[in-house]
Amino acid sequence: MGFDPARAYEKHPQVAIRQEAFGGLAYHYGNRRLVFLKAPELVALVESLANFPTAAEALNASVPGPRRPSCEQALSSLLASGVIRAR
Repeated sequence: MGFDPARAYEKHPQVAIRQEAFGGLAYHYGNRRLVFLKAPELVALVESLANFPTAAEALNASVPGPRRPSCEQALSSLLASGVIRAR
């Protein structure tokens, strides 16, 4: 199943994120995958997903308007790599 902004998501419990100047590094302890989060607002978005009823609401609250499409695309990739999951 692909990413749907109308659904609820959360950071996978086996993922740790380390903030960096460029954004952050997400490491999944289960599949041993390292993923670069290329913007600080993407790190904040992933960390806050569980606080919102839908991904769209998290995007609206956390990401400036012009950056939302790229962050939504990033969430789709993060779902495919296991960094986030549906809840």
